[in-house]
Formats: sequence, C-alpha cells, structure tokens
Amino acid sequence: MAEKKRHTVLVNGPISPAFIADSIAKHSSKTNIGGHAIFMGQVRADIKDGKTVAAIEYTAYNEMAEDIFYQIREAAFARHELVCMHIYHSLGTVNAGEIGLYVFVSSVHRAPAFDACREIVEEIKKKAPVWGRELFADNSHNWKVNT
Repeated sequence: MAEKKRHTVLVNGPISPAFIADSIAKHSSKTNIGGHAIFMGQVRADIKDGKTVAAIEYTAYNEMAEDIFYQIREAAFARHELVCMHIYHSLGTVNAGEIGLYVFVSSVHRAPAFDACREIVEEIKKKAPVWGRELFADNSHNWKVNT
C-alpha cells in the first residue's frame, strides 16, 4: 500500500459546519466513491454535580498526537478498502453544541467506510494524547481523562 499524504489533524477552535460542508462537497468529483461515513463529536451540555458544561478546552502533545493520528490513519488504510479519509480534532475551547472531532471516511462501497469510521474513532479515544477540560457555566472546571 502506498503511504497516504500526511496532513495536520489538530486545528484551533471548533470545526465549523461550513468546513464540514465544504469537505463533503469537494468529494462530489471523486466518482469512484460509493459510500461515505462521517463521525462528528459534539460537545454536550452535560449536567455534573448540578453544574452545566459550557465548553471543553482541548490540549494535546501536538507532535506526538499528530504521529498517533497518522498511525491510526495508516492502519485503517491497511485494514480497509478505503479511497480517502480526513480526521480533524480541535484544540482550545469548543463550546457546547460545537464540533470537536470530525472523521470523514470514503470507500467504493459503504461497509468499509462504516467499519473504518467506527474503528478510527475508537482508536483515537484509546491512543491519542488529547485531553479535555470541562468548563462549566459557573466558571469552574473539571479535567476529563479521555476526550
């Protein structure tokens, strides 16, 4: 398998709906693709100990995280028949309702895209050195172990 082009995964701030829409639109010219699978991780306004989560502040060991994301990407290409894949994870503050993780997987048929997308998200949760600190509406905070 040929190594896929490396791109930066970590982005500052939330991943905008316009960015996601543009990403999807760019694939209309790739007529060998028959199926896409998309995962968007949205910050929830959970209630914890009577306090509402207003945002999550993401931090990472950037260089290590980029390497781990690349390894996850390459492993998914090796295990699944994929045409292309895009992964973006936010750094900094992402408010409740905004997107902090975007995984977009494309294949000739739907099954490999579905399977790879779920696997990629689970691998990110297990392996990526990215942390989130929950910021509450009352200006207090709480560190989350796995984002």
